[in-house]
Amino acid sequence: MFQNYEICRLEEHRELHQAAAEWFHKRWGVPEEAYRESMNACAAKEGAVPRWYVIMIGGRIAAGLGVIENDFHDRKDLTPNVCSIYVEEEWRCQGIAGMMLQFVCSDMHRLGIDTLYLLTDHVSFYERYGWEFLCMVQGDGEPEMSRMYVHRMRTETKEGA
Repeated sequence: MFQNYEICRLEEHRELHQAAAEWFHKRWGVPEEAYRESMNACAAKEGAVPRWYVIMIGGRIAAGLGVIENDFHDRKDLTPNVCSIYVEEEWRCQGIAGMMLQFVCSDMHRLGIDTLYLLTDHVSFYERYGWEFLCMVQGDGEPEMSRMYVHRMRTETKEGA
């Protein structure tokens, strides 16, 4: 298992915005400027979304993800979306993705958002972490449909409440 890691909320770490924007751009091909703009909006704390997170190990970004309104698909009603999930190859299969997802779901719950959506082509990966397949959606400019997952925070309710 990995040690000496730090989960960074990028709204609290403006010094990481440039490196994180470059890192996400290299993994996903979305323009760096789009990531920087979203990270700046996150840092302005004008709402719960967008949010960006990275895991730092040994002074390097080892993993990251974001929460945005829509992850480039036709179901605008399914919002907000966890997006840009990536774990560097050397850190895969060590529970980092699951830890990040749990952290983000808890963090969004703290901000008043209990339901999150996630667009992916992976089958069976996210179920391990409490996500449920919801439906197929059309990604912008994609020829094939993609899987949409949902995660709902389970909250305890008092009897009679």
